Amino acid sequence: MKRSRFNEAQIIGILKEHQAGMCAPDLCRKHGISDATFYNWRRKYGGMEVADAKRLKALEAENAKLKKMQAEQMMDVATLKEMLGKNF
Repeated sequence: MKRSRFNEAQIIGILKEHQAGMCAPDLCRKHGISDATFYNWRRKYGGMEVADAKRLKALEAENAKLKKMQAEQMMDVATLKEMLGKNF
């Protein structure tokens, strides 16, 4: 996944500028981002504080780790079933 030029604190700062009354096209021009990026950020981080965004990132990382563990377990189970099926 491509790494963003902006961290969560900067993204939330940009969104707070928008909430303060600055229009989206001017914000995008000022910070060098596209309209689509701005609206994606607003959908993902809208109404969050910096601590909330960090917690979200930690939860997403933990979720990815758990999904990987589950996939590995499912492969192990399938392999064992296949081995048992060949023996009998």
